[in-house]
Amino acid sequence: MRAFEQNEQYINFQSGQIYFQQFSPENSASLQHQSSKAVIVLLHESLGSVALWKQFPQALANATGRQVIAYDRLGFGRSSQRFDFLPADFVWAEAQGAFATLVEALDLDKFIVLGHSVGGGMALSIAANYQTECLAVVSMSAQAKVEQLTLDGIEAAKENFKDQKLFQRLAKYHGEKTKWVLNAWTETWLAPHFATWDLSEVLKQVNCPVQVIHGKVDEYATQAQPEQIATQVQGVVELCILEDYGHFPHQEKPAKVIELVQDFIDELG
Repeated sequence: MRAFEQNEQYINFQSGQIYFQQFSPENSASLQHQSSKAVIVLLHESLGSVALWKQFPQALANATGRQVIAYDRLGFGRSSQRFDFLPADFVWAEAQGAFATLVEALDLDKFIVLGHSVGGGMALSIAANYQTECLAVVSMSAQAKVEQLTLDGIEAAKENFKDQKLFQRLAKYHGEKTKWVLNAWTETWLAPHFATWDLSEVLKQVNCPVQVIHGKVDEYATQAQPEQIATQVQGVVELCILEDYGHFPHQEKPAKVIELVQDFIDELG
């Protein structure tokens, strides 16, 4: 893996730049061995960014003794702005777009991907696309198809974000891109042509170990979602249905989630 200086946190992509941040384990013993371990790459949710992972990446690096990389997808956070509508295949396309550029720029020959919500679908798509390099997937609160609960949750959120206080809170992370970020989520998922979106064919191409984490009271997805993922992937699966957890388990009880991920990754060797 190529070594980057602390201030080299952008890579060129298409007509703009992708922002990324690296988190190294703070334990000196872990630092000595991290170069031989596969890095963990985080993929954020529909309104997410590197900053919105908050303390999770550093805590994950400390617990696993691995380097963790988080990046803002194009149009989000500190990455360059975009003005187009997301294509219907945007979940799969991430594996061949910005993620592929990141892999090349950082010279990643092996990695583990952890994705939250739509980032979980992207993580699974990456595993299908990088069958040799991707050693494992952690999907957290991921969707594999469109459900009415998902659409109802998005409709409610769309209405809630008319509150300028809530909108400005999100704008702290996305700035002038905030309106596009919101529309990229709500208008993509609520579009009639997106109703048939389904990851089934992608899941059948995932051969590495997969950990599926899902909160039982997730506001945006029923238990059918993690069950579909666990049933259709071809690798070894660890299904973790968490009582009393919602859509953001890594924020609700981060220590528990990190413990689950650490144990799963440790079993990989």
